[in-house]
Amino acid sequence: MVIRVFVASSSGSVAIKKRQQDVVRFLEANRIEFEEVDITMSEEKRQWMYKNIPEDRQPAQGNPLPPQIFSDDRYCGDYDGFFESKESNTVFSFLGLKPTLTSKESEP
Repeated sequence: MVIRVFVASSSGSVAIKKRQQDVVRFLEANRIEFEEVDITMSEEKRQWMYKNIPEDRQPAQGNPLPPQIFSDDRYCGDYDGFFESKESNTVFSFLGLKPTLTSKESEP
């Protein structure tokens, strides 16, 4: 299972850059293996990301903004969903992973 974080390396938005960094830093700090996919370098990867976000999770206007998170080909969510799962200590469930022994999710 591969966690893939779709990012935009050349985004002009400070907010998007901070959100991307927040996700990446959290995954690194928790030693969760992941792959960063830069959608600004590949039209094919950008189109794959757009196509694989469920219709009910698409924004009302425009295209979905990074970061977008997938577990293999399963859509996990965007930054807001990630942030909510981080706040409620359910990131492993959000990512479709089994909780580690140090995670609150592993408690009965």
